[in-house]
Amino acid sequence: MGHWITLKPEGAGPIQAWRADPAGKPRGGVVVIQEIFGVNAHIRAVTDRFASEGYLAIAPAVFDHIEKDFDVGYDPDSRARGMAVVGKLDFEQTLRDAAAATEVAREGGKVGIVGYCFGGSIAWAAAARLKGLSVAVGYYGGRIIAMKDLKPGVPTLLHFGEKDQHIPVAGVRELAAAHPEVEVHIYPAEHGFNCDHRESYDAPSAARAWTRTLEFFRKHLG
Repeated sequence: MGHWITLKPEGAGPIQAWRADPAGKPRGGVVVIQEIFGVNAHIRAVTDRFASEGYLAIAPAVFDHIEKDFDVGYDPDSRARGMAVVGKLDFEQTLRDAAAATEVAREGGKVGIVGYCFGGSIAWAAAARLKGLSVAVGYYGGRIIAMKDLKPGVPTLLHFGEKDQHIPVAGVRELAAAHPEVEVHIYPAEHGFNCDHRESYDAPSAARAWTRTLEFFRKHLG
């Protein structure tokens, strides 16, 4: 369903992005921000899935600034490679990448952003700092708690796993208490529970989170 396009974000050279168009007139646009594993088969499938639900979906390959065509699996070596790239990445540039993707997604109407893991943190920051968004959804973003002082400027939904070894659930509860305007859900699952390519995949939690995400986008995008 999708295909590669080129984005030209401010502050850096061009990057690739996976674009998936709906069959008919778009209900809106969705920017999909990757995990540390690149715009790999899973992220492309997620992007295609949003398109199948009627949204013009764009997944910018934000790692292109460091390593072109980064696309790995979920074994320990791949995880280490992904973490190494994140360590070199400019967080501010990633927000500019998201802004460039938002501009393209606006062809579909109102735009939302959704991010997973690393991308979940980007989605949280984007909700507070990027113009042109109407809604934001973040899945188990590891930096969100550290950025809890940010104030989302758009309706925001967050998903976390109760058994996440990387994100303490106590911190998630503190975040939820500090932001009563944000919809926060905690699932009986581990980190990465939405990804059906990972051992931590939890089908019931992933299905519930997907339903809530889609309902949230329907409410705020169309």
